[in-house]
Amino acid sequence: MGESSVKTLETRTEVSSPEVTESQTRPGDQRTHLSRLRAPRRPRIWFEILLIGVSYWTYSLIRNAVPEQKADALANADWLWDLERTLGIAVEQSVNHAVNSVTWLIVGMNYYYATLHFVVTIGVLVWIYRFHPGRYAATRLVLFATTGVALVGYYFFPLAPPRLMNGQSFVDTVLVHHTWGSMASGNLKHMSNQYAAMPSMHIGWSLWCGLTIFAVASAPWARILGLLYPTATLVVIVATANHFWLDAVGGMLCLAFGYTVSRSWYGSLPHRLPREPEYAGPHPASALLNRFRRA
Repeated sequence: MGESSVKTLETRTEVSSPEVTESQTRPGDQRTHLSRLRAPRRPRIWFEILLIGVSYWTYSLIRNAVPEQKADALANADWLWDLERTLGIAVEQSVNHAVNSVTWLIVGMNYYYATLHFVVTIGVLVWIYRFHPGRYAATRLVLFATTGVALVGYYFFPLAPPRLMNGQSFVDTVLVHHTWGSMASGNLKHMSNQYAAMPSMHIGWSLWCGLTIFAVASAPWARILGLLYPTATLVVIVATANHFWLDAVGGMLCLAFGYTVSRSWYGSLPHRLPREPEYAGPHPASALLNRFRRA
């Protein structure tokens, strides 16, 4: 009887304690170097602030370093305006004049154009960082890739905004109403490339904000506001004579490129990733840094 008990105990021990392999010790330990790089991780606030600051500084530097090819930019604006008239969508001048006749409305749009472009974009980044950390890196990559490819458009297709065209009666609403904040008019115009209207990053960024909010937010009112934001931005950029309709199309194409890059890297659209990041082992960059420290 004693011998039988010992055998039974040994059997139970073997069944209840299977052999633990090395790959089961910690999830992510056996992932390849590339897969660990592509795995969404919990973002670090200091790194994100530094990355966004350096990235925007680099973007502004490159954008403003693109030669201001005035003759080409004006010629491209004339060509684009003729194309829109051929397509029957050249209503920018009518919208510009109509809204400009309502002082409180156009002044509000001037400030909208100068401020919300940055405020809302940063706000959405902070929101995703705080409440959807598993989706943050992929969402940020969409924004970065969208902005990066826009620089290609600025370089190869310099374009004057409608307010700077020759022989047209567009109203530069910032100059007329003496509103603050536009880097494209007044004393600040020398700090910004005046002929980088195609593609419109006001549309690229606002549509990124709107789609992100719509895809991730749970409250219906927030999702509706998310869709209304890029719609309102489209009206503003046209009413203030800062962009053509087709500049907005260019911004949308850049955003589509951004989503393609993010999906290719992470294997899924941002909103389909887990809300909380899974453990993916130590980041390869951190591991490399630790090796240098030990050496």
